[in-house]
Amino acid sequence: MLRNTLRRSAATAVAIAATAAAVTVAGGAATASAAPAAARTPTCDVSGLRASLDDKGGHQNGMSHVGTVLVLTNTSGRACALRGYPGLQLEDAHHKAVDTTTSWGSTYFIPDPGKSTLLLQPGGSAEAALAWAHADAPRMVQAGYLRITPPASRDHLTIPFEQMVTNGQLSVTAFARSITVA
Repeated sequence: MLRNTLRRSAATAVAIAATAAAVTVAGGAATASAAPAAARTPTCDVSGLRASLDDKGGHQNGMSHVGTVLVLTNTSGRACALRGYPGLQLEDAHHKAVDTTTSWGSTYFIPDPGKSTLLLQPGGSAEAALAWAHADAPRMVQAGYLRITPPASRDHLTIPFEQMVTNGQLSVTAFARSITVA
C-alpha cells in the first residue's frame, strides 16, 4: 500500500512538473510576443519636458473664474507619449506646498476631451485646460508657483503661477493635441 501511495505521489509530481513546463513555455511565448510592446514609445519624462502657460489669445475670465492653457513641450531628442491628466500642486512664493485640490474633467470654460494617448515628437506639445476661481471665500490661497506632475510620472516641473485661488481648488482637463479657447 505504501508503494502504491508513493507511485501515485510520483505520478502527481510528474504531472505537476509537466503542467508547469507547459505554462513556462506558454509564458515564454507570451514574453516573446510582448517584446514589440516593450519597444513602444516611452512615457514622457520630466527631464525631457518643459511646462508653460498660454492664454492662446482667448478670454477665459468670467463669474469670478479664470482659465489658461497648460502646455507640456517635448524638449528631448526622442518621441514620447502622454495619456491622461496632470497632477497639480500649488506652492507659495517660497516654494512651500499649500493645500490644493485638483478636479479632473471639464473646467468652467472648456469641456474635457477625455483621455487619449498623445505621441509627442521632439518639439511637439500637448495641452490641458486649467481653471480656478478667485472669488472671496473663507480660504484664499496666494500661489507663487505651480507644480505639474505629468501623467504616469512621480516627478514634477515647477513654473511661476502668481494667482489668488479660492480654497486652493483647481480644475484641469486631460491632455489633448490642442485646446481651443474662444
